[in-house]
Amino acid sequence: MRIAAVQMNSGPSIDENVERIVDYIHAATRNKAGVVLFPECVVTGYRPEMGSVDSGEVLRACRQIRHAAREAHCHVLVGSPTPRKSQWFNSLLVFDPRGGETFCYDKIHLTPGDARFFIPGNCLAFFRLGRALATAIICHERRFPELVRLPVMMGAQIAFHPNAGLDTLEVSKRKRRGKDGIATRAFENQIYYVFANSVGPQGDGLWSAGDSKIVAPDSSVLAQANNRDEGLICADVDLAQAGRRYAREALLQPAFLRTAWRQMLDRCRKQLRKGR
Repeated sequence: MRIAAVQMNSGPSIDENVERIVDYIHAATRNKAGVVLFPECVVTGYRPEMGSVDSGEVLRACRQIRHAAREAHCHVLVGSPTPRKSQWFNSLLVFDPRGGETFCYDKIHLTPGDARFFIPGNCLAFFRLGRALATAIICHERRFPELVRLPVMMGAQIAFHPNAGLDTLEVSKRKRRGKDGIATRAFENQIYYVFANSVGPQGDGLWSAGDSKIVAPDSSVLAQANNRDEGLICADVDLAQAGRRYAREALLQPAFLRTAWRQMLDRCRKQLRKGR
């Protein structure tokens, strides 16, 4: 399996964002990738006036991206606000090579900025990409390792992490060149980890560290973008290397937690069947 991650900044025009997303989808397939991940809220941009986003415009944009996924015959994972029953969620949409929406993950742990506009999700991410099982977290959720560990216990071999960096320049500099701790999730679960970020100045004195990357189960970095430029990175992944060893071992020891782990995973599966 070959996976791509797009490092991209979004502008105020949804139409222009979608045009660039579609171009990157086709660029990914020209690079032989069958899966491509985009940053958080890439359709609209992660912006302070999120409350003014038009739901019809967002839905039209997502339909265009679905069409591009079908045209390119590629799995597309794209960050977007999603409207439901007069409420907004910060979501990662998963489109298959036929253009079908196969999963929608809604960010569970919201930042104070998120909470002004979005409702928290209530279901872990667990979905299939061809023969691979996968999970996802969004941006701030890197601080909650259980959101990755539980789906890995259920069988996920790849974690996808769309991000929209909004830090002071000082904090952004500390995260650059692999100092963001992203590789930890790959190593502690023995899985692949795919991270797609915005990059550079984001307005209002805030920055994104970039450094989009694809990390192997042994924590080696297979591909990494820089902290200045937009672009596409790709890497081949061998699912046989994603053995989930440490997550599987944690199910067995300590023995007194075995029943509790089984019950928790049953609850996760039940919530997935209910949907959101």
